[in-house]
Amino acid sequence: MARPCPSGRHDHHDVYSATCPCRTLLDLLANKWSALIIGLLDEQGALRFTAIQAALPGIGAKMLTQTLRRLEAASLVTRTIYAEVPPRVEYELTELGSSVAEPLGALRSWAEDNVDRIEVLNGDWAV
Repeated sequence: MARPCPSGRHDHHDVYSATCPCRTLLDLLANKWSALIIGLLDEQGALRFTAIQAALPGIGAKMLTQTLRRLEAASLVTRTIYAEVPPRVEYELTELGSSVAEPLGALRSWAEDNVDRIEVLNGDWAV
């Protein structure tokens, strides 16, 4: 369902259109690591890289770095470097990032509430 672009930068916004830039944003937000990082930062506030990695078992350093960079490029997360020895770097949600935390939180809650209604074997859907 197309909607006019409020900024005027595009003709319209329509996530069902292959050429709509909304698809890129949806791809970022629908990623499990993005959804988990946003939720973690929403719940705990600014965190260091190692604290994020420790809170998300299974995410490797490379994937965490890539995801944080994508979230920062989308203006959902800020990266602050403190001039200390050794340097300290913290990640925090922006106002825009905070605004998406609630709908992503609803999705995470839905998954927790309904996972037992869906058969999952070893991380794969049962057939």
